[in-house]
Amino acid sequence: MAKTALITGISGQDGAYLARSLLGRGYRVIGTYRRTSATPTGRLDELGIADDVQFVDMELLEASNIRKVLGKLMPDEIYNLAAQSFVGLSFDLPLYTCDVDAMGVLRLLEAMREVCPGARLYQASTSEMFGHAQEVPQRETTPFCPRSPYAVAKLFAHWSVVNYREAFGLYACSGILFNHESPLRGLEFVTRKVTHGLARVALGLQDTLQIGNLEAKRDWGFAGEYVEGMWRMLQQEKSDDYVLATGHNASVRDFVNGAAAAFGFHLEWSGEGQAARGIDKTTGRTIVAVDPVHYRPADVEQLLGDASKAKAVLGWEAKTSLDELIQMMARADYDRMKSGVVRF
Repeated sequence: MAKTALITGISGQDGAYLARSLLGRGYRVIGTYRRTSATPTGRLDELGIADDVQFVDMELLEASNIRKVLGKLMPDEIYNLAAQSFVGLSFDLPLYTCDVDAMGVLRLLEAMREVCPGARLYQASTSEMFGHAQEVPQRETTPFCPRSPYAVAKLFAHWSVVNYREAFGLYACSGILFNHESPLRGLEFVTRKVTHGLARVALGLQDTLQIGNLEAKRDWGFAGEYVEGMWRMLQQEKSDDYVLATGHNASVRDFVNGAAAAFGFHLEWSGEGQAARGIDKTTGRTIVAVDPVHYRPADVEQLLGDASKAKAVLGWEAKTSLDELIQMMARADYDRMKSGVVRF
């Protein structure tokens, strides 16, 4: 009999790739969506799997609704990917971010304990919890030091998973995933903002890409590979938490340089900090400019992950290089702009 997997946040990047992966393994895949919005299938349509996924209303802000859904479906595996996931926005919406990303997970854990304690839970933690990192690289034992309401909320959820695992014996894992990107990334995230914006510049649809902090460094991998790690975490005999990362990092400036090259621009930089400008050497045009509006009140300077534990226990490791990732995203955005179809 096929296993049933419940994916919250299935409309997002990770949810779509995970759904495709699980369907390929013969799972019955059910995705949740909020009653306040239309059934979200843009990314699932992009992957050609929208018709293979079932949908159910579920609201992480409402405990009784979660219990009813779990009681009706009795899933074998639960992947909680739903969140207010944009770090910058969490400074403007701290209470909402906390209610969804922190208390929403606690509601889910409590419902799971009461209704389906035999299920296995994957919780999407984040490298943003390391914040002002206490060591480089960061691993499962690195102390946390969050620097945004988003990271604080995620840390509450992370420790709640640990507590329910230890106190009640639930099979509950957290994946501490470093930045993972793809052509399915939302436009509010810097990597997709860069490839989408430069695609528009290349096609003459806009003059300049406006960007924030160029010097922040992140460990960027391909999301399509990271969902494999999520699944492997729930197949172990014992539940535990794992870092997933590439072990390499690069600055936002490096990412912009790579994306510009993918679109045929020859970029050189003028000015420093907020005065920095990226100029195409061929035409002399400024195609990248820094706008302070995109800066965060408190930023994370550098994230670099050590996924040694995941490699040793799960047999998982990142394989897509940053250059391959940039090329993939640039090509997808250019083709979308040319066709006039952008679903997300």
